[in-house]
Amino acid sequence: MTLTRMLAEYASNIRFEDLPHEVVEYTKLCILDWYGSALAGKDEKPILSILELTQEWGGNEQATLITGGKSSIGNACLVNAAASHIVELDDIHKSSIIHAGTVVIPAAAAVAEAYGLSGKDLITAVAVGYEICYRIGEAVSPSHYYYWHNTATCGTFGSAAATAKLLNLNVEQIMYALGNAGTQAAGLWEFIEDGANTKQLHTAKAAYNGALAALLAKKDFTSASKILEGRRGFFNAMSEKYDADKITRNLGKEFKIIENSFKIHASCRHTHPAMDCILNIMKENALTHQHIQSISIKTYQTVLNITDNPNPDTVYASKFSSQFCAALIAMKGSASLIDYNNEILQSPELRNLMEKVSVEADPYYENAYPEKWGAKVVITMKDGRTFSEGTDYPKGDPEKPADKEELIQKFITMTIDKVWNAKEKVQAILQLEEISAAEMMEAGEESCKQIQ
Repeated sequence: MTLTRMLAEYASNIRFEDLPHEVVEYTKLCILDWYGSALAGKDEKPILSILELTQEWGGNEQATLITGGKSSIGNACLVNAAASHIVELDDIHKSSIIHAGTVVIPAAAAVAEAYGLSGKDLITAVAVGYEICYRIGEAVSPSHYYYWHNTATCGTFGSAAATAKLLNLNVEQIMYALGNAGTQAAGLWEFIEDGANTKQLHTAKAAYNGALAALLAKKDFTSASKILEGRRGFFNAMSEKYDADKITRNLGKEFKIIENSFKIHASCRHTHPAMDCILNIMKENALTHQHIQSISIKTYQTVLNITDNPNPDTVYASKFSSQFCAALIAMKGSASLIDYNNEILQSPELRNLMEKVSVEADPYYENAYPEKWGAKVVITMKDGRTFSEGTDYPKGDPEKPADKEELIQKFITMTIDKVWNAKEKVQAILQLEEISAAEMMEAGEESCKQIQ
């Protein structure tokens, strides 16, 4: 039996009633976190560019746009997925290195709304989408991640699986959906060199392409039957090393969505372990940034590959700079959405502190990655005193979880200038199994319209 068929059978057979209570509750928190990130990012210029293009294209009013109004399923995927990724507060899964919420949920929400499906249907589909893309991501990581953005590539499988589940496709059709998701999977990291808008295109297309694959499969549009392990399939083409056993290990016996991590700081997740250490050192020892001589960060190599940028020239690029993020949290004691701005980016005081930050790979953290995303920080003061702290898990990981109330507060903080009644949206999502997907999307929409 092919890996694709095994995944398709899993997706076909699972029902809402099969989901443990913990999984249902966790899935709703993932949806809440996605929605907050999408609302927070909806007015950013790259999102408005995508929105403008979808308006030029036009489309049947099938699904709600996070920016307001309705458009086609495809257009909703593009806008809503891109919006949820741009402020760098979206969820992350360590071992697969995927921001699943930004690709699985917008596709699933658009299809569920368009087809008049229930909140239970949406919850089940999201759990299935996370499960499948996480397993594929684990199988090819970390080697795949050097060139390929896992959220874009592996995430396409997740959005396809979620939408296929919502469309009640049979096993053969789900195989078609996964096969055609795999042939569309793309997303190169080269954009990071320029701080370009491409990262938002990655999530937009991953959601769109997955939904496209599933909707075509509903019409019996065929695909490769061994898209993963085939001679010219995903594994061989896009990874130097892979572990196919991770696709099916404990499949159906565990739910990977509860391994999901939530971001607390508004920057690339790879910067978070060191930021947590710096924040703790500064607070616990009542230190002031003016007296810092140096900040030494030891971590895993991917941190350097993605975030070693001592001179970011845009606010967005600063979120992918370990030096900037370390200096920011040392100086301000926080790294929320409002802390990343042009004024702080150009601050001579912060730039001076950035020059005191060094980042290097350490064998301990490198060998533990990607199961653990860790770092050790040593802060040396001008008077010669040194303070150190290390962690294997940044705040928001299952090992150091953010609780429900923290995630609700995060949602409210992210959306405070986007909706008048954020609590209405929170309530709708937290009772999602009792309402329809359309009711979730529409909750608080009048408030959204009034504030625009």
